[in-house]
Amino acid sequence: MAKWTPTHEAPEPLEGPVVATITGGTVIWFVLFLVQLPFYGWFDDHGHLWWVWTCLAGGGLGLIGIWYVRGRDAALKRHAAQQAAEAADATGARAEGP
Repeated sequence: MAKWTPTHEAPEPLEGPVVATITGGTVIWFVLFLVQLPFYGWFDDHGHLWWVWTCLAGGGLGLIGIWYVRGRDAALKRHAAQQAAEAADATGARAEGP
């Protein structure tokens, strides 16, 4: 029996405000960490201290994520500018022609 595979093309990936989304999530992780700090003793007494450190780790990883998506966004913009420049050069070369 043959494996069924779809015959249609995959849709284009959705692009949105990626930098803003990652920054917002990072801020939320740090706020959660700061909100839990006054209750450090309670978390320790009840065996939930990992909650505090999970929020700090989420904030730290979010900082790495912000760095990554800002670089990705800049690379996408550079690529789009390069493609536009190449298209303009090709248009100008055809207009001059032989």
